[in-house]
Amino acid sequence: MADTSSFDVVVIGGGPGGYVCAIRAAQLGMSVAIVEKMKTLGGTCLNIGCIPSKALLHSSHLFEEANHGFAAQGIKVSGVALDLPGMMSHKDKVVEATVKGVDFLMKKNKITRLLGTGSIKSKGVVAYAGEDGKVKEITAKHIVIATGSEVAPLPGVAIDEKQIVSSTGAIALTKVPKSLVLVGGGVIGLELGSVWRRLGAEVMVVEFLDAILPGMDAEVATAARRLFEKQGIKFKLGAKVTGAKTAKSGVTLTVEPKAGGAAEELNAEIVLVAIGRRPFTQGLGLENVGVALDKRGFVEVAHGYKTNVEGIYAIGDVVGGAMLAHKAEEEGVALAELLAGQAGHVNYDAIPAIVYTFPEIAGLGKTEEQLKAANVAYKVGKFPFMANARARAMAATDGFVKILADATTDQVLGVHILGAQAGELIQECVVAMEFKAASEDIARSSHGHPGLYEVVKEAALAVEGRALHI
Repeated sequence: MADTSSFDVVVIGGGPGGYVCAIRAAQLGMSVAIVEKMKTLGGTCLNIGCIPSKALLHSSHLFEEANHGFAAQGIKVSGVALDLPGMMSHKDKVVEATVKGVDFLMKKNKITRLLGTGSIKSKGVVAYAGEDGKVKEITAKHIVIATGSEVAPLPGVAIDEKQIVSSTGAIALTKVPKSLVLVGGGVIGLELGSVWRRLGAEVMVVEFLDAILPGMDAEVATAARRLFEKQGIKFKLGAKVTGAKTAKSGVTLTVEPKAGGAAEELNAEIVLVAIGRRPFTQGLGLENVGVALDKRGFVEVAHGYKTNVEGIYAIGDVVGGAMLAHKAEEEGVALAELLAGQAGHVNYDAIPAIVYTFPEIAGLGKTEEQLKAANVAYKVGKFPFMANARARAMAATDGFVKILADATTDQVLGVHILGAQAGELIQECVVAMEFKAASEDIARSSHGHPGLYEVVKEAALAVEGRALHI
């Protein structure tokens, strides 16, 4: 009989990085257990983050189109009404089906699922509090920390998930708020702000920086903000929230200019705090074995995702870098393959970042600002969706594709897209960058006509000043 208390790999955390690492390790012949405190696997992403928010984004976009977009396409509709409970039910069913799929994968790959809060008791030993409340122990040759991240708090603004909410509360509101203030102009705030704006809320974004979408190409971020403003979202940039008071009538925020000046008050029915996320390391017993953390609280890792303690590894949000589910997944696969003696590898220059608003925003590789800071000579090719026949047919002409290529070698260094289906369009550029392609390689590849992806081809042609349709 197999030993049910000793494993080759024990993964602490059942999010995208953790469960994918477990699957790949099992595929490679290792005995694997995964310890997760939530009753369902999938972590924040599948349960209360990426998946439910995308369901609401899609549903709210359809609602918006039915009210404001269909008429221009010659489709007359009447009596369109919001059924918020029905929309939330659809969201919940999507989540349920997705997490059940992960459970199936655990069984298929013969991975031992342990429900409880896991921690490292000593080198090679993981303890977890089971459903019966009793602490149990298992041993492992390799321990993987994949505990992800949690909502970053904002001093002076206490989240109660009723009037002042995190993303968790924002995907579960029982009615459309009359007014919503988003504290933070990043991906989470803009996506959820878009949902509730489409459903009827007045939305304002308060952002500490002087621009939204920090880290993304500045030209794309600026153009996106202008489109969001046309959609009715208001922005207060260069401002910091210093306090919040709740009452039956709503929330009163105290807001001050970042550069100094008089404070003002903003009133809203609901406030969403979305200033970022921080690594989740509390209660993991890292101090028991001396796992090192950096100044920001992330687990420090060296090549091969090794911590400073032999036999303990870390992946995903908890190690920093791009806090993206697909980045965590790639690290999980790479680590499992390394543990099996293979050559696991992640190309961090070819991981796309996507904002699922409408239009979508996608970024890959270096931004212009990064290339300038590094003194890299580069060429730029841009092409607007307005000049694309498929985009005109879809009434989706906002935005553009921007390709950055090395001035000498023509190797693609970065791709940035603002427009319909940007998250899909950028994937061919991910493949191109994985193979160190030149912009000419994309430009000379045949793209089906008519298609939105022709905007990518034309942007690649534009790098050498030879776009055909503008």
